[in-house]
Amino acid sequence: MSTAVDTSAAVPLPAEGDGTPLKKRLRRAERRRNLLFGALILPLALVVLVAFIWPIGSLLTIGVDNPEIHDNLPRTLAVLEDWNGSAPPDEAAFRALADELAAAKGSPAIAAIAKRLNRENAGYRSLVMKTARKLPLDAAVPAREALVAIDAQWGELATWQAIHRAGGALTPFYLLAAIDRAIDADGDIVAAPEDERIYVDVLLRTFWMSLIVTVCCLALGFPVAYLMASLSTRHSNMLMIFVLLPFWTSVLVRVAAWIVLLQNEGLVNRLLMWLGLTDSPLQLLFNRFGVYVAMVHILLPFMVLPLYSVMKGISPVYMRAALSLGCPPFRSFWKIYFPQTLPGIGALLVFIMCMGYYITPALLGGPKEQMLSYFIAFYTNQTINWGMAAALSAVLLAATLLLYMVYARYLGPTRVKYMKAR
Repeated sequence: MSTAVDTSAAVPLPAEGDGTPLKKRLRRAERRRNLLFGALILPLALVVLVAFIWPIGSLLTIGVDNPEIHDNLPRTLAVLEDWNGSAPPDEAAFRALADELAAAKGSPAIAAIAKRLNRENAGYRSLVMKTARKLPLDAAVPAREALVAIDAQWGELATWQAIHRAGGALTPFYLLAAIDRAIDADGDIVAAPEDERIYVDVLLRTFWMSLIVTVCCLALGFPVAYLMASLSTRHSNMLMIFVLLPFWTSVLVRVAAWIVLLQNEGLVNRLLMWLGLTDSPLQLLFNRFGVYVAMVHILLPFMVLPLYSVMKGISPVYMRAALSLGCPPFRSFWKIYFPQTLPGIGALLVFIMCMGYYITPALLGGPKEQMLSYFIAFYTNQTINWGMAAALSAVLLAATLLLYMVYARYLGPTRVKYMKAR
């Protein structure tokens, strides 16, 4: 009986005319291909870096940046570095503070110091500005005595604790405030005062309103997409025009149109009274109903189009096979057709876009309908508090990323791997 001998290891790889082995040729070709792919991707990577990653990184940096006290009162902070915080500091700290406030007098630095300390405790702005107006001090008079004579708050422990607390180059102050938290005099993270706890409620309201709009878009968009996928090409193209029609009109124009339709003397109220459904006009504007109607109208195409693209590729053979085997129509739809449409449900897209909406709630809603984006715009445009605006933006970004990870695990492309692993 003959025995087969494996001689593949002894056979050398073919070589080029210059003696280069085939393996090296393949590696070289693979390297050239990777470099070509990298060159093609490089412009897009630069655009993403400049237009997306860098602005987000800068925004997150602003949310923890704390230059006002750190840059303008360096001598005072150096004296307070070894301060135990149990009693007001010694004369050196008072003198350093008086000299640095006198040096900053008349410049934007004094306003920055006052504004930052006022965020630690309301009233410190007037304290700093009043003190700066009476500086510089007489060198022969002790600084502690002179500052306390200007305002007794300089002799209080809480004032120096606030300066020490606000003196770091980086601070969690804004991020904590964005989730209704604060740092007390002992350095512990505690709940913010009752009258300042608004942002968690606003974030929950943003999630809830986004969820309602997403569910409404899914309930309205799924039948439309199913109908478009079931009709002939001619009729589905006609429906596609009506779906895309909102994209051809500005968002501001669409919101203004809803204001005209939903006002007390608008067409909707007139129709309801003409049909006898109501005796007087209904309040359809400046409440949550008006916001929901306008946002569903604007975001509905973002639900229909992905669903239609997926439904168009689902073969009707599966449903026919299930029906021929005796499965009821609804059960066949739910068990066979609907799971195949899950990758096309644009719930994540609609939800994320809804979370960042500002114009529609601002024009059609009341104070109780404003979402987190309204407060970001408020701190950016009106109070010019970039730190707070950046912190709220960071909270919104974190919530969006968390939502995306949950969606990708259970409904996205990775759900198949996850289900197999289980």
